[in-house]
Amino acid sequence: MMMLHLHNPLPHSPPSSSSSSSSSGNSLFLLGNHHYHVNNWKSSCQLEETVRFLHNNHKRHKKCSPIRSSLPSIDQLINARVIYSVAPSMGHNQEAHPESHFRVPAIVNALEEMKLTSKFRGSEVIELQHFEPASTDDIASVHARSYVSGLEKVMDQALEKGLIVIDGSGPTYATSTTFQESIVAAGAGLALVDSVVISQPASKINKDSPTGFALIRPPGHHAIPQGPMGFCIFGNVAIAARHAQCVHGLKRVFIIDFDVHHGNGTNDAFYNDPDVFFLSFHQDGSYPGTGKFDEVGAGDGLGTTLNLPLPGGSGDTTIRTVFDEVIVPCAQRFKPDIILVSAGYDGHVLDPLANLQLTTGTYYMLASNIKQLAKDLCGGRCVFFLEGGYNLKSLSYSVADTFRALLGDKSLASEFDNPNILYEEPSKKVKQAIQRIKCIHSL
Repeated sequence: MMMLHLHNPLPHSPPSSSSSSSSSGNSLFLLGNHHYHVNNWKSSCQLEETVRFLHNNHKRHKKCSPIRSSLPSIDQLINARVIYSVAPSMGHNQEAHPESHFRVPAIVNALEEMKLTSKFRGSEVIELQHFEPASTDDIASVHARSYVSGLEKVMDQALEKGLIVIDGSGPTYATSTTFQESIVAAGAGLALVDSVVISQPASKINKDSPTGFALIRPPGHHAIPQGPMGFCIFGNVAIAARHAQCVHGLKRVFIIDFDVHHGNGTNDAFYNDPDVFFLSFHQDGSYPGTGKFDEVGAGDGLGTTLNLPLPGGSGDTTIRTVFDEVIVPCAQRFKPDIILVSAGYDGHVLDPLANLQLTTGTYYMLASNIKQLAKDLCGGRCVFFLEGGYNLKSLSYSVADTFRALLGDKSLASEFDNPNILYEEPSKKVKQAIQRIKCIHSL
């Protein structure tokens, strides 16, 4: 295995005087017996470089890929409640790495076993079978072209070596199939955006608009504009947001990130953009160490980034309060044209990489409420994107219960969740965190 650097270190959230002491310096991520450090994220020259790149990249990005081919017909969409795509990236795998090629197949198997696919649900559920990979222009709407071309070029080295590490944090690896499988995964998300949007005329006939779910990997929300990071290759949600704007004219995009780790890549991609609202709640102090309260956007995008770090031990009661008191008023004030969701299931109490107490029932609640929020604010236009989740059983059960929520079925979380392993949530710290974010954002 070899280490290959495809990008220069860039900041993963802009600094401020009030947060520099707590959020700058080294961030530590533990994997097995190895420690990986990301150094010096916060230098002012790096910040200027990132802001300049994002501004110029968005300004010059005029090319848009057309609507993806082989989408369901309007007639097929009339009765659909859930549309999903599958891109498991089976060749992108490192033995014993938590972000493994077993993740998506475990979910698909659970959906089959629990009779949540079109085989059992008929026209209510549609799996997109034929979707195009994302184009270079699609990826370059978020990432530097030098990174995209550089990753493609090192695939020969990956073939020769078997595996290369392309970023030390995580670590993030690549195999000979990583580039192709990553653009297929991103394309799966774009096809869902297309499907959800073109279903809009049909949704007027049906009271429930279809919701999309991209069962894809590698995940994307840590990938920064100029390179990979934290298991992530390309920013799938960020690329889909630009696609929604460019192809469909959906100017205002609201992104909810409920992965246990802060989505620093998505955060950075839209930090100066007033038309994309990025909202993340995540475990305080977890990888990558970003996502502080006062990271609220900059320039024209001041106020359209909200980061809520939650104390370890936060669980269902906390998330319900966050949804009602933070997410809903933010979304109502922003008035989005579409809602995109970075759906990470590593906040589950059984997940090995963090210390929150979310349950399968928590994820059912989130999916149900987000679907209703999209219905209330933007005609039901909403697409979920798989991010983290590394206990295969809790991951697959929680995604299945998410499907039940999107289908309007009753939750079966009680058959999986074990309340006896839960402990008291840190309610005082949670209350303080929520009050602080409400004050910062005038909620």
